[in-house]
Amino acid sequence: MEQKSEVVVTTKTSKTDASKVEEFDTSDSEQGEEREQWGSQTEFLLSCIGYCVGLGNVWRFPYLAYDNGGGAFLIPYLIMLLICGIPLFFMELSFGQFCGLGPVTAWRAVPILKGIGFGMVLVSFLVCVYYNVIIGWSLYYLFASFQSQLPWTRCDQWWNKFSRCDENGTLIYTNLTKPISTSEEYWNYRVLRIDQSDGIGDPGKILWDQCLCLLLAWIIVFLCLAKGVKGTGKVVYFTATFPYLILIILLIRGCTLDGALDGITFYVTPKWEKLKDLSVWSAAATQIFYSLGVSFGGLLTFASYNKFNNNVFRDTMIVSIGNCATSVFAGFVIFSVIGHMAFRLKVNVEDVIDSGPGLAFVAYPEAVALLPLPQLWSILFFFMLLTLGLDSQFAMLETVVTGLMDEFPRVFRGRKMYLTLGVSIVCFLLGLLIVTEGGMYWFNLYNNYSAWFGLLVLAFFMCVGINVGYGFAFTHRWRFNRDIKLMLGFEPNWYFKITWNFLTPLALLLLIISSSISYTPMDFGPNKAYAKWGNTLGLLMSVSCGVVVPIYAIARIIYAKYKGEPIEDLFKPSRKWRPSDKTVPYDSQTGTLFTSTPQNRDGDGYYVNGGFSNETNDPYSASGNVSRF
Repeated sequence: MEQKSEVVVTTKTSKTDASKVEEFDTSDSEQGEEREQWGSQTEFLLSCIGYCVGLGNVWRFPYLAYDNGGGAFLIPYLIMLLICGIPLFFMELSFGQFCGLGPVTAWRAVPILKGIGFGMVLVSFLVCVYYNVIIGWSLYYLFASFQSQLPWTRCDQWWNKFSRCDENGTLIYTNLTKPISTSEEYWNYRVLRIDQSDGIGDPGKILWDQCLCLLLAWIIVFLCLAKGVKGTGKVVYFTATFPYLILIILLIRGCTLDGALDGITFYVTPKWEKLKDLSVWSAAATQIFYSLGVSFGGLLTFASYNKFNNNVFRDTMIVSIGNCATSVFAGFVIFSVIGHMAFRLKVNVEDVIDSGPGLAFVAYPEAVALLPLPQLWSILFFFMLLTLGLDSQFAMLETVVTGLMDEFPRVFRGRKMYLTLGVSIVCFLLGLLIVTEGGMYWFNLYNNYSAWFGLLVLAFFMCVGINVGYGFAFTHRWRFNRDIKLMLGFEPNWYFKITWNFLTPLALLLLIISSSISYTPMDFGPNKAYAKWGNTLGLLMSVSCGVVVPIYAIARIIYAKYKGEPIEDLFKPSRKWRPSDKTVPYDSQTGTLFTSTPQNRDGDGYYVNGGFSNETNDPYSASGNVSRF
């Protein structure tokens, strides 16, 4: 058996130093049961792909590309990927994998910024509430697709408010300058029943068919997560790969349809003059930001279940580039069918393209109704939406559960299944408001505000806090870079150093400022303005995710003053901060490695009070004393 040399870390800290900070740290997740890990690196990679490749790739990117310059939109999109997307993605994965802790407890690295972790849990919780409603809608349409005639093609039902069938069964429109399709009538007046509500203040009755679909969606999510990441890791083999199979099938079928070339040409034709518009660049940055899912805490959570030396750099490049390629690919799929729809209806492509729920539940259902065997294509499409949504929902719910588990282990240790059940029940109950007659008003409120301004603020604080605070100003220069070298055997290159220190925080700051300046109150279409209190509530929802950072910092400083603790200790890593691999002899305060004996560990297994003897020349070097690196 190979003999391992014992190594020790020492800390030159006083009794009033970082150890006192632990009085406010309720977590002790390194004690007790061993933290679970992914069954394989493939499971982690597929989970990240499933998390990032979501509904936005199908229903948001194609519309943004069309509206912001067609093929020319790819230029700002790829530039923003390089400036913001890849750097933040790699940072969050590396941070989570190094410490092996959830989004809250990971901020032992900089205790004063622990509010970032609570903000991540809060924003993921808010998104969980409404995101599963979309999965419920997908289930509803999936079940409806098994009927002998797709219900959104009918013109003789009670929900047909502006269309009817003549004696020959031919569809005709009444009293409208612009006809409303039967699929739009089905969506508005059968599924949502939005005409029964006067606005956000009038939710009306619960729609029990939607409620049951929402309940089924939460049951599916809970069952997949009840056994932790090992159970989720097996599910993603199917949910992360199946959408690609369906997209390929739909593209092959779409390209054989009349009018498909017109739709694809409309999608890719560049409008170079659009590049002069700053809103195009802002839209590109926003899409990159949300499609990769950075600063929600999901990436950090998934990475925390990795083995210590997993190559997250490789995973970053595969997932981030693959996610963007999927968005572009999905655009070809959508526009090939939309082009055929325009051809059949004898209208322009721009008259049938839509974004968000309008594309997924109005335009595309109408398009598949025009295909041979429409039930088959409808079933495939909505099952694809279901799998796309589930993967993202897994990550966000896991973020909430892991954040609470790691931060309050004395309460939740050994009770993860019950905690998952409890969070699922709370989210289901809150989601009932969205499955009422006025629920779409609340859906738009959650969709537009929950992951907006506050999330951008969290991303800025995360970037500056990890790289500048922990990685430079508060401890030792380039410490975060060297932590990565400890895991991977190499430091991040000049590209990451430039983006992390200058380009990424600057881009985030400009995005925050531009979002604030360009903000306009949300409405529900022409002459359907939201009540003033509704937009105010939305702003409070969004800001709360970011404002929790300074609130926590102020509260922590007040507590330290009350206890007589040095304020500067709040900016130093906690004594419990260390790599997820407990065999690595790591000094929490300096980040250095030393050779000594096992007697230098305290009762909790921390390397302390060993003296600064036998220090390696380069403790982070792959050729240093820690031979396994």
